[in-house]
Amino acid sequence: MRAAVVTKDHKVSIEDKKLRALKPGEALVQTEYCGVCHTDLHVKNADFGDVTGVTLGHEGIGKVIEVAEDVESLKIGDRVSIAWMFESCGRCEYCTTGRETLCRSVKNAGYTVDGAMAEQVIVTADYAVKVPEKLDPAAASSITCAGVTTYKAVKVSNVKPGQWLGVFGIGGLGNLALQYAKNVMGAKIVAFDINDDKLAFAKELGADAIINSKNVDPVAEVMKLTDNKGLDATVVTSVAKTPFNQAVDVVKAGARVVAVGLPVDKMNLDIPRLVLDGIEVVVHLLVQDKTYVKRLNLLLKIK
Repeated sequence: MRAAVVTKDHKVSIEDKKLRALKPGEALVQTEYCGVCHTDLHVKNADFGDVTGVTLGHEGIGKVIEVAEDVESLKIGDRVSIAWMFESCGRCEYCTTGRETLCRSVKNAGYTVDGAMAEQVIVTADYAVKVPEKLDPAAASSITCAGVTTYKAVKVSNVKPGQWLGVFGIGGLGNLALQYAKNVMGAKIVAFDINDDKLAFAKELGADAIINSKNVDPVAEVMKLTDNKGLDATVVTSVAKTPFNQAVDVVKAGARVVAVGLPVDKMNLDIPRLVLDGIEVVVHLLVQDKTYVKRLNLLLKIK
């Protein structure tokens, strides 16, 4: 079968790859669709370590074509996701408290095990979430990573209806965060980016205000917008360092900043301001299966 494989020189090559036989607890999936996440670029570039030879992809949708003898959760013909969470140990302090993504033995599709950018892919059956047949595979693939991640990030921000939420970076993650916060949470949205086309798109999606952080001082603009109070919360989906620092600068006392994007740099935190103004900086990685299923079902209802 053909697969998109990471090469030693940090490129991607379409190669023929032979699949091994299924192990207990696994299923074989015929890929229908796979999205591209910025994390795929990090993996390709070895930003998280060299994984030469791995097949990329963790935003996949496909049909089950074979299951191991002991598998009861899936059957041939089921439509499932191939997401970042391939499997965890199920026994450690993280797995037993609903934080499987932090498991020290976690396996991730398209990073530590082969992912969905292939004609076929092996999955751990218990981690392959069933996808409604009515849902378009392209729409479903965006939920497997960006959709569930940003939904949880907006929830973690604690923003309430009518409050101001700043979304930094209006890419694949940011535009979904904007839509969740606006249409589900009832928040007022300020969209931040340095690309005017993305900001125009944010306006189309319902952003109450847009700020090009490259052309104007985002802090000054936010203070004008909020009567010098600042934003109630921010979600940072950008993959650059500067927006992370700006996200702290534009919030009010007692606000929460949720870090989602994965730049390779480090943040410069104004520690006195964080402490004296009670500003929380929290990180958000991914979600677990229950939230994932909830998001799939919600999108199906919306459509």
